[in-house]
Amino acid sequence: HFGNRRLRTVGELIQNQIRVGMSRMERVVRERMTTQDVEAITPQTLINIRPVVAAIKEFFGTSQLSQFMDQNNPLSGLTHKRRLSALGPGGLSRERAGLEVRDVHPSHYGRMCPIETPEGPNIGLIGSLSVYARVSPFGFIETPYRKVVDGVVSDE
Repeated sequence: HFGNRRLRTVGELIQNQIRVGMSRMERVVRERMTTQDVEAITPQTLINIRPVVAAIKEFFGTSQLSQFMDQNNPLSGLTHKRRLSALGPGGLSRERAGLEVRDVHPSHYGRMCPIETPEGPNIGLIGSLSVYARVSPFGFIETPYRKVVDGVVSDE
């Protein structure tokens, strides 16, 4: 359920990969600084961008969360961009996910569409944001609501 669940956005996942690549590049630069002559060192000889590029390519090429965007029509593209997945690194696997995890929970109300989920082994593990839902800067799904006072919907 979405009680305290935080989403990891695409930007956050790519940021982690860039951080991994930069740490690898830092290790190479430190190693080269100790082995090369101080007077002959230039930034071009020290810095090699390949570890960063390799980390980004690895994410887009081999990650479970990376896939080609569905561009059949504008609606399918928009739906693909609003997709949520409980699978992947740090998440569940299809085999370990029981029926309780796949079911609709009251905390999904207004945040996740209960209808739009694939059939087959991924049912309930992949979903979509509901119409007015958005992801906050902290990674929580927010949705607007109206206050009901004595059975009447107010403008608050």
